[in-house]
Amino acid sequence: MTEHAHHGYISNKDAYLKRLKRIEGQARGIQNMVDEEKYCIDILTQISAMTSALESVALGLLDEHLNHCVVEAVAEGGPVAEEKLREASAAIARLVKS
Repeated sequence: MTEHAHHGYISNKDAYLKRLKRIEGQARGIQNMVDEEKYCIDILTQISAMTSALESVALGLLDEHLNHCVVEAVAEGGPVAEEKLREASAAIARLVKS
């Protein structure tokens, strides 16, 4: 198992956690809006904002992964590099689909 210190996002962990807690709050707010039967368009607007916030976190993590994990693996070369590149490519494909 990889140690946590090896993940590229560790230096920004607090910022990511702060953003994710904000997104969690947005999700609770949307739940409340539905519970209170708010106007559909207002709920959709909040969902769009939350989706953008999640995409921003995802892109930040992807950038950290490419600049840390992938760069290190490519420098090492061999099967490790190939695996990290496959992982990154698959992650990008998932992000583009969503």
